[in-house]
Amino acid sequence: MESALSFFYAAIAVYGWFQWTSGGPHRERLQISIWTPTRHGIVLTLILVFTVLFGMILRRTDAVFPFLDSFTTIAAVVATYMVANKILENWVYWFVIDSISVYLYQARELHVTSLLFVLYLVLIFIGFRRWWLDWRGQDAPIGR
Repeated sequence: MESALSFFYAAIAVYGWFQWTSGGPHRERLQISIWTPTRHGIVLTLILVFTVLFGMILRRTDAVFPFLDSFTTIAAVVATYMVANKILENWVYWFVIDSISVYLYQARELHVTSLLFVLYLVLIFIGFRRWWLDWRGQDAPIGR
């Protein structure tokens, strides 16, 4: 599973680079956009469905928190896709994912890793604020 995730992250990094540099309507730099509540509802439903499916599979292993582990993995895949497409709300998804990750690493007594995710939470607030200001300053804020 981890090798498949590594491949996904490498592929999405290349995809994201192309999107950010020439993914706009006329091959220009991609602007920040937002998703509609309907789209979020669909995506969150899919995250929930896949979390349950993978959680049930992980429950048959020695995973301590099979459903939380599944949720953070599935949601991180979605959030990474959102980053690659400059979707503003990716920061909200990352906040939820990383907050749960702090708990998971603390529960496993991986305190340094947990502290790293606390740092990520600080960076999330900084990133969200910057993207939000950039989105508000665009000629016509884009919603999808």
